[in-house]
Amino acid sequence: MRLFLCEKPSQGKDIARVLGASQRGTGCYSGAGTVVTWCIGHLVEAVPPEGYDERYKRWSIEQLPIIPDRWRVEPKAATATQFKTVKQLIGQATELVIATDADREGEMIAREIIDLCSYRGPIQRLWLSALNDASIRKALGALKPSGETLPLYYSALARSRADWLVGMNLSRLFTVLGRQAGYNGVLSVGRVQTPTLKMVVDRDREIARFVSVPFWPIDVSLTHAGQIFTASWTAPKGCTDEAGRCLQQPVAQQAVASMRAAGSARVASVGTERMREGPPLPFDLSTLQEVCSKQLGLDVQETLNIAQSLYEVHKATTYPRPDCGYLPESMLAEVPTVLDSLVKTDPSLRPLVARLDRSQRSRAWNDAKVTAHHGIIPTLEPIDLSALNDKELALYRLIRARYLAQFLPFHEFDRTVAQLTCAGQSLVAVGKQIIVPGWHQALAAPEPHDADNEDTQRSQVLPALHTGLFCPIGAVDLKTLKTLPPKPYTQGELVRAMKSVAKLVTDPRLAQKLKDTTGIGTEATRANIISGLLGRGYLLKKGRAIRASDAAFTLIDAVPAAIADPGTTAVWEQALDVIEAGQMTLDTFIAKQSAWVTQLVQQYRAATLPIKLPPAPACPQCGSPMRQRSGKSGAFWSCSWYPDCKGTMAVESSAGKRSAPRKRRTSPKAS
Repeated sequence: MRLFLCEKPSQGKDIARVLGASQRGTGCYSGAGTVVTWCIGHLVEAVPPEGYDERYKRWSIEQLPIIPDRWRVEPKAATATQFKTVKQLIGQATELVIATDADREGEMIAREIIDLCSYRGPIQRLWLSALNDASIRKALGALKPSGETLPLYYSALARSRADWLVGMNLSRLFTVLGRQAGYNGVLSVGRVQTPTLKMVVDRDREIARFVSVPFWPIDVSLTHAGQIFTASWTAPKGCTDEAGRCLQQPVAQQAVASMRAAGSARVASVGTERMREGPPLPFDLSTLQEVCSKQLGLDVQETLNIAQSLYEVHKATTYPRPDCGYLPESMLAEVPTVLDSLVKTDPSLRPLVARLDRSQRSRAWNDAKVTAHHGIIPTLEPIDLSALNDKELALYRLIRARYLAQFLPFHEFDRTVAQLTCAGQSLVAVGKQIIVPGWHQALAAPEPHDADNEDTQRSQVLPALHTGLFCPIGAVDLKTLKTLPPKPYTQGELVRAMKSVAKLVTDPRLAQKLKDTTGIGTEATRANIISGLLGRGYLLKKGRAIRASDAAFTLIDAVPAAIADPGTTAVWEQALDVIEAGQMTLDTFIAKQSAWVTQLVQQYRAATLPIKLPPAPACPQCGSPMRQRSGKSGAFWSCSWYPDCKGTMAVESSAGKRSAPRKRRTSPKAS
């Protein structure tokens, strides 16, 4: 019997349909000697410390470090029934095809089960980039040998076990040290989550330390040939900050007076440059999350869930978690099919598609830059748009627009810069005139970080100017503004910061490694990291922004710098790449990580944490101090007299109530 082991039920259903395995069984499909089953994500999980020894139920520094002699996994209780089905089918299989998601994590999901079930038969790998029928058939005709992707499993297992060593040991270590210092919460430590949290803490501290400074810009209205345009005053050196803003009001006032008295400005120079911009690449997951956060206000996890639904449920788009936006050159042959299916899906696209150059090859088509998965694009077959909800439709249109943009001309515009002088003062006027809309026709709205997005918002078309021309002055507008602090992160911006964290690392070799591996975390895990920090109460939502909680400041101040340094992740990623290349064994890597964790435990075993305890809010029911606790929905405040008093408060709602007067209870309420 040939067994296909998939990651999710929907994936199994799609593959079974193409294979002709139409008979539905318990947790599987079968037909003609072929069975398709699935894992529902991870069916097994790493055994926690107390699973190795009962004494680890109590957190104690004396027990650390906890390093398993023999690593164990166990079936998850929530999916035990499906695991039983999979185990039974693996026991009957004479040939096995791994059909989980084509990435490091997907490899681990399948191989852990295969190892746990002691399967020793032949194995092949199905490598899918989309779940539409044509893509499945193509992948079935090009199965990979087992050994080709086995190093992915060792790399994933190394990451998982090292994360276990850090998380289990250091979370226990610093939580116990925190309790000794009077902090009652859990100080959760992780290889990726802690550097991510530090970025938010650092940004919030930068905002808190920021001192606003007034500055005085001047806008001057000028006229030529009946057309009004605006020039900005360039403040003289010696009275400006690094951004060129004038910090001395008398200087600005004198400039206004002199320009008003002069009545006209002379054009000193004019230069026009033709700018050409190619289309943006198709989306990788991080870029999609960033754009959806900015344009649609979606959380990063919600964006991933919707993209997963477009991929699995609607078969509308390709694999949703790629780490690059490039496309393989072999897919150029599929362009006519994709474009035709888009028109069948949405006939309103017909006029736009008619203007496309189907033979155009943008920079997106580049085999050398395609990683394990290509950018997210529409699939080969038409879909039913009416089956998509509003958010799914919005994401689908964003993905579709990026693909269509590859076949439109470059966006071209003339950028004109005019330098003017007036009564000894310098002015500059900038104009923009679109010559060829190009690929902008495919985008419904400007995306963040478009090269000319900022210019688009302030663009003006300058009249025909030439050197020596005098332009009459209309209004001279002196403004009083203040410098603004950095903005807090949104979820989308935090994902981008995780991806571009290399700029925060001083060691050039580690910085380059982080660039090569696209930062900390992976496309598949960044949303989970942020969601986990929100769930534990380390991050708080403030509208679209996210801020660090008191617990986050406490944690970052307590842990060693190496734990919160993204450079540590770069070192790990280097090692994982070496394992994937077969140049280091899994056991060697884990031995090094165990030694490092042991060293940290010994170093901090007798330490006293310099924790600044935040004032607890008063219970809204009885006025007693509250304690922060963790529940299924994340962190919350609970009355210190619980269970006698069951007063609770959301963490994010407590900030404005910290200074409320507290009543002092002399004795607890009677039960």
